[in-house]
Amino acid sequence: MSNNRGMKLWPGRSRVRTAIILGMVAFVAACGGPASGTPSPSPYAQAAGLPTGAASATAVPNASATASATASATARPNSGVPNFKHIYVIILENKEYGRIVGSASAPYMNQLIARYGQATNLYAETHPSEPNYIALTSGGLQGTNSDGTYDLSAPSLFDQVETSGRTWHVYAQGYPGGCFKSFQAASVKDGIGAAGDYVRKHNPAMSYSAISGNPTRCANITNLSGFDSATADFEMIIPNEINDMHSGSVSAGDSFLKEFVPKITGNAAFENSLLIVTFDEGDSNDQGGGHIATILAGPNMTPGSHFDGPATHYSLLRTIELAWNLPFLGKAATASTITLPY
Repeated sequence: MSNNRGMKLWPGRSRVRTAIILGMVAFVAACGGPASGTPSPSPYAQAAGLPTGAASATAVPNASATASATASATARPNSGVPNFKHIYVIILENKEYGRIVGSASAPYMNQLIARYGQATNLYAETHPSEPNYIALTSGGLQGTNSDGTYDLSAPSLFDQVETSGRTWHVYAQGYPGGCFKSFQAASVKDGIGAAGDYVRKHNPAMSYSAISGNPTRCANITNLSGFDSATADFEMIIPNEINDMHSGSVSAGDSFLKEFVPKITGNAAFENSLLIVTFDEGDSNDQGGGHIATILAGPNMTPGSHFDGPATHYSLLRTIELAWNLPFLGKAATASTITLPY
């Protein structure tokens, strides 16, 4: 009985509270606050791990005007990671750290390390290839354990970039276009380097059903011959199976990079930007997926810089998310940040 009496509202007090609430609603409306006709947030906001109130009204792939309006958002305070103008990620294949760093077969990659910087202690998550691509772009393996054809519902870095108002593009060498979903395409000559096969397992964007099942979004995946370093805020470059060293030599991959990387570093779009060159996995089982070389390059970086702390693909994801003030996906929340004099 006493609890019921405690919950009872006196009529006078109820009228006062109603007046206060109505006054507050009127004040919010007068100040341009939310109204019943406010557009719903981006359909990718929840999937990307963003609060729905932080998302734009609609997701507009390749909307440069939207991107330019939001790309200047401040990076997380004290993160040690700048708010990069562009971020480029090139993913190579299946070579252990010692086969690259200090190797006479990779002179250009070692020039990049000397000119810019590297993460010296970065390990892949597992074997074989594909789960590592998923880890890098989603913060987890998402149940993948083989090189297969996946249609994952997990949120991805691509979702996050798009929902933040930025743009993304994947340049996959030999990709036939048209939301091509088959496991492999015939070997073709596509831009720089040798002819080689395109395989879906090395193109992580196509493993997410929110992209592969949406013609507008998978139009952000094209072949390499049309590469433009200013196309999008986030650009991922996937060489074919020869140029990525999967079925080709270290020398072939190094030669590809020597011809391709200047298209990024020599362009005005590289100003205040970051280039990451990494591998999916090594050829050992060390710490799960092997010790892999990872180069980080920025125009203002102190030559020969190195991050020696423990790191994984989740660290790369975390570093990208910190730069653009994105929520952490999965294991990126607890991974190390790759701090360098960017």
